[in-house]
Amino acid sequence: MSPLLQNILATVLGLIYVFTVVGIMDYLVKKGFPQDLSRKIVHIAAGSWLIFWIIYDHTHWSKYLNILPAFLWTVLLLIKGFFAKPDDEAVKTMTRTGDRKELLKGPLFFTIVMDIMGTIFFYQPVAMTSMGLLGCGDGLAPVFGKKYGKHKYNIVTEKSIEGSLAFLIFGIFGAAVFHLILSGEVEITKLMLCAVVATIVEALSPKDIDNFLIPITCLIFYQLY
Repeated sequence: MSPLLQNILATVLGLIYVFTVVGIMDYLVKKGFPQDLSRKIVHIAAGSWLIFWIIYDHTHWSKYLNILPAFLWTVLLLIKGFFAKPDDEAVKTMTRTGDRKELLKGPLFFTIVMDIMGTIFFYQPVAMTSMGLLGCGDGLAPVFGKKYGKHKYNIVTEKSIEGSLAFLIFGIFGAAVFHLILSGEVEITKLMLCAVVATIVEALSPKDIDNFLIPITCLIFYQLY
């Protein structure tokens, strides 16, 4: 199989994966599944798209097709954020309140980060760490914070110690899994230190902006460490 064909097939698999998750969650929301939880499942699933990197031929320029699922959603979120109707599947599965303008914040920022990681930092350890913390850590922190968050703090926005611990623990877990799948090894000390710093930054972050601040923190940390 030629490198181009291999990378096209890998991209098709990534597209099927991302759009299938959104479709399934849209169906479940229609059946009564909690909208805020569906949003986080989409968040985690989308952030895990990089596992398809292992299928790509890294020697061919077409490896950059890996961002196509994210790039399409970047464009779709811009369109839907301005023009979507309330019953649009993206509005129902990716927003907290059903307001389409929310798509232009956290969800859009998230896909932009995916675009950057899949091009400039393709297959680099910092991308694996960033997406683990951003996808799994930041995806599950609000869920645990809402259910178990008894110890609140308010620095910029109200959060909980339980939610921050969930960010740290699940972020490390997600990042470690990505490292193991893609590279077969984990620099656990470096990963844990980066996760601690990112947890502090997340605690200080305004709502939605953490989708940018978390990967920026990882990039700085990996440059300095």
